[in-house]
Amino acid sequence: MSTVRRTAVALAALSALALTACGPTGDDAAGGTGTPSAGATPSASASGSAAPSTSATPPAKPAKPSKSAGSPGASASADPDFDVFPCSTYDVTFTASLAEPTTSSYLLKITNKGKKACRVLGHPVVTFGGLDGQATERGKAPGIEDAIRLEPGKSAYAGLMGGAADGTGKTVDSIAMTMNTESDLAQTPLKAATPGLYVSSTKNSVTPWVDNAEDALSL
Repeated sequence: MSTVRRTAVALAALSALALTACGPTGDDAAGGTGTPSAGATPSASASGSAAPSTSATPPAKPAKPSKSAGSPGASASADPDFDVFPCSTYDVTFTASLAEPTTSSYLLKITNKGKKACRVLGHPVVTFGGLDGQATERGKAPGIEDAIRLEPGKSAYAGLMGGAADGTGKTVDSIAMTMNTESDLAQTPLKAATPGLYVSSTKNSVTPWVDNAEDALSL
């Protein structure tokens, strides 16, 4: 081989080696996954903070308020009588029955016609026909806390005495009654027939309400 030919071959070999060293590797040329640099790789902590957590506990719902012993609703409902009001003539029916003719004594009776209990307070307020004034209270009535609790359909009684005919009084044929409510409630009087009832100006009287007829006539 001549010197010129050997020189040409050597130059060709050197050129091939230079091209191989400068060109991309096979994986790079094909778009392979070469090892990225440390600066280009997103950190694990950054990736974790960007995604929402699936294990986070949802905020607790506010608790419903409970009726404690100190709350008004609890104390009111604990008292069975908190909504039991005094009986009025709107709550009851009324009758008067002759019990003793010689003393013009009548048994007064009221019956709860409503659907709720009410309290029967004090004495009945009784007026005599067209006469002025009202029956004199006889005997002591219990306090409001000890007054009769009148359930629906139940009755209470009082004794009315016109008094013996002593020449000082008058005869009436009816009476009217209203209830003691310890208030200024306007009531419609309930009337009952009392034919021949003699009313003494000094000896008429009425007992407090009681829960039986026998006591009403013996007080």
